[in-house]
Amino acid sequence: MRNNNVVTIELNGGAIMEKTATLNLRVNPTLKQDAESVLERLGIPMSTAVDMFLNQIVLVGGIPFAVTLPNAPESIDATKMSEDQIHAKIQKGYEAYKSGRTQNAAEAFSRFRENHSW
Repeated sequence: MRNNNVVTIELNGGAIMEKTATLNLRVNPTLKQDAESVLERLGIPMSTAVDMFLNQIVLVGGIPFAVTLPNAPESIDATKMSEDQIHAKIQKGYEAYKSGRTQNAAEAFSRFRENHSW
């Protein structure tokens, strides 16, 4: 059952593989749509994908992939910059803004999705 940003999924209830439990989730609508698009191309319903994920959690005894913070490149990692380097980056960004060398983030991401969709 689908209701905008709420996904209702019937989960397998046990060894018989009978789907008797319901899981209601609130998710980001764009993320949900993007995931559904990928799953549709794979021929996998959302409920099956979630069921597969939960089975993997049980099989491996935890999250079936690494959950880590991304490593930022040193050129943009403020924790590895001096105060002068941070101020220089801020000044460079401000000058780009003043000279009009910026773009709307929503439009940039939209163009990226259009150019990189499968």
